[in-house]
Amino acid sequence: MKGWPPESVPQLCTDDFAGHLAHNVNLSAKAILALGAYARLAERLGKKEIAAEFQKLARTFAERWVKAANDGDRFCLAFDRPGTWSQKYNLVWDRILGLGLFPEAVLEKEMAFYRKTQNRYGLPLDVRQPYTKLDWTLWTAALTGARQDFDALLEPVYRFLEETPDRIPMTDWYRTTDGRKVGFQARSVVGGVFIRMLYDPELWRKWAKRDKTILGAWAPLPAPPEVKVVVPTAREHGIPWRYTFERPGDGWFKPGFAASGWKEGPAGFGTKGTPGAVVRTDWRSPDIWLRRKFTLPEGPPGNPQLLIHHDEDIEVYVNGVLAAQASSYTTDYELLPLNPAGKAALQRGENLLAVHCHQTGGGQYIDLGIVEVRGPAIKSAAVPALPADLATALRLPRARPRHRPRRGGPDSQRICEKQY
Repeated sequence: MKGWPPESVPQLCTDDFAGHLAHNVNLSAKAILALGAYARLAERLGKKEIAAEFQKLARTFAERWVKAANDGDRFCLAFDRPGTWSQKYNLVWDRILGLGLFPEAVLEKEMAFYRKTQNRYGLPLDVRQPYTKLDWTLWTAALTGARQDFDALLEPVYRFLEETPDRIPMTDWYRTTDGRKVGFQARSVVGGVFIRMLYDPELWRKWAKRDKTILGAWAPLPAPPEVKVVVPTAREHGIPWRYTFERPGDGWFKPGFAASGWKEGPAGFGTKGTPGAVVRTDWRSPDIWLRRKFTLPEGPPGNPQLLIHHDEDIEVYVNGVLAAQASSYTTDYELLPLNPAGKAALQRGENLLAVHCHQTGGGQYIDLGIVEVRGPAIKSAAVPALPADLATALRLPRARPRHRPRRGGPDSQRICEKQY
């Protein structure tokens, strides 16, 4: 965050459905405000030198931001894309947190452009698509603090809620041209529509002081698992694999298959710029098939799992047995458990990993290894008991495990086709 110019590698922002983008002006404003907020925290902790350093850095970057993003009557979507625009909703926190990093003239110029750029049902998120985010629009509406600006951007949103043909719980992602839902509904993020309350200290204090919750009996943090590398990935060193971009014959994943005609190259395989990828061999076709032999001199580990970075769908075989499958994509190396058959297929001595990865569009990458995961039992921490009458009054529920949505499923909100 302390470097300039802004990161040139395509990145995802909160609006991940819009795809990766380098030099994102709104995202860089968020980083600058984070530097300013860090300076404020350091100041409150009495770390004056650190506070001064980061405050100076934030102000310097804010000045550069204004010059680099300026595009006449508005500020760009990306620093290297003149003629574009986007909602700069992240700037709302400059005023709310009292950081004072960006001039009022910046907010006023953006607001004037927004007011003349709206469609019937609201202000698009940016120049690329006619869709918008309802919560971000309300953040943008609060940028200047002026009631007339807020109402000007709120009115089309209200019209959308009245006229949308989709009779569903409120969506926060819709098209500003016809009022149709694009995705998402009944999500907690719509709490962002109350952003303007934070501009009025008396108002938010009035409601905040009504919270009489007494917190206690926090669950202890779980100890992180111990991860031991069994078969290394290519994150640190290139690991040779046999590979082909042409569909192989039947049984390509079995130990006895003749793969001597396949190419050989170091992992990982993919395209540069794919988030989290360490590309050593270029792969740009829709599919890749890979084979790699490895040795387990002491036999299979106790709890073997894959350490894998895949973009997109993968099938992994161990000694000819389907051991794991996953759809969609990751943006870094993640643990993926082997199924029971895959664990049982591991043996002392020589083994074979065979992988098929399928890609539909955008960035692509595949690399994997095997690790042993040892997770110590989580011990309960000693916490003081609440008084009996208070515990009864609060009716504290029993702790329940948090649900983790399956990657690629509707719960994960990946309901649109991936784009980069």
